[in-house]
Order: sequence, then C-alpha cells, then structure tokens
Amino acid sequence: MRTVHWLFLVSVALFISGIGFIIASARTTQVEAAAPAAAPSLPPVATVKQIMAGIVMPSAASIWDSVSTIVDAKGVQENQPRTDEEWARVGANAAALIESANLLLVGNRPVDQGDWVKMAKAMADAGQIALKASVDKKPEGILEAGEKINQTCDNCHQKYQR
Repeated sequence: MRTVHWLFLVSVALFISGIGFIIASARTTQVEAAAPAAAPSLPPVATVKQIMAGIVMPSAASIWDSVSTIVDAKGVQENQPRTDEEWARVGANAAALIESANLLLVGNRPVDQGDWVKMAKAMADAGQIALKASVDKKPEGILEAGEKINQTCDNCHQKYQR
C-alpha cells in the first residue's frame, strides 16, 4: 500500500511540474513575440535632387578624389589616404553613398520599379566596394569602386537626369 501511495505522490508532482513548465514556456513566448517593435514610419523629406546634391555628389567626389595620380612638370605625385583618419573619412563617404541609394528607394522617390531600383542597387554595390577597400586600406579597391560609381552615375543620368 505504501508503494502505491508513493507512486501516486510522484505522479502528482510530475504532473504539477509539467504544467508549470508549460505555463513558463507560454509566458516567455509571449514576451519574445512582443519584443520586436515596428520601426516608426517617417515621411520622406528631401527630393531626389537634394539627395544627389547633398549626399551623393559630395560622397562620390570624396571617394574619387581620395586616390589619384598627378603628372606635371614637378613629376608624378601619388595621392591616397595614409592615416587611419583619412581612411575613416573615405569609409564614411562610402557609407553615406550606400545609404543614399537606400533613400532613393523610399516613398515616392523611385521613378519606376525597374531600372531605377537596379541602378540604386548598383550604386550601393559600388559603395560597398569602396567601404571594404577603406577598411582594408587598399587604394586599388578605391580606384575600382570609383570606376563603378562613375559608370553607375553615367548610366542613371543618361536615362533619368532632366
């Protein structure tokens, strides 16, 4: 009789602890599900021309100007970032160029959902090359990125610039 009583107590204890685990699991699932809050939706403010003049052109020009070769009567002068601060400046401009591509796809800015989107992505991809080159401190990567940025700008302006 004592064995049956003992088995009954163990069964009840396991049953109660199982219910406790189920309740605890449900509570943590509810907390985890509520955690991701939606990002606030903010209306676009700048026009495409303002983004181009204020972010894209200065960022692209900074990337283009960061690595160059000047040949004149004095000889050949190689220009490239040399300090961590100079490389960081190139990286910041590359990041701004990438983010400006994102801005061109927000709200009513996209002219169409075809080439406009592809060209914005191409600009972001070229910016990624510049960003990686700035992190790796590779002037040849900046030259590659500069060529791709220029090509992307030319293609887009040929189709969309008014």
